[in-house]
Amino acid sequence: MAIEKNKEKFAICAVDYAFRRIGGKYKGRILWHLHIHQVLRYGELRKTILDITPKMLSQTLKELELDGLIHRESYHEVPPRVEYTLTPVGIELIPAIGQLFKWGFKQLEKGKAANMP
Repeated sequence: MAIEKNKEKFAICAVDYAFRRIGGKYKGRILWHLHIHQVLRYGELRKTILDITPKMLSQTLKELELDGLIHRESYHEVPPRVEYTLTPVGIELIPAIGQLFKWGFKQLEKGKAANMP
């Protein structure tokens, strides 16, 4: 597959395509927490992902929504309420993210055993 950007063609493979959609510091974590909690509001996501700024959380949520991985439901009530859930496409990623979780947990445990930071 090739895409055109700035009049240059860049060939991308399926792995590249996937990481462009879910890569970065926060996307996988947001997807994982939505999987665990099923439905989360913006404030709940902020409390769950402690090191994210409000601007970055908003931007990341918009990107995930545009990629069709999460659904944003806005309720017209006072005070306003917005909830985020995984879409069927987002749910398809959970087994892969689960494998990354298991791998990361195993590596963290190895690091603790070896007294590594």
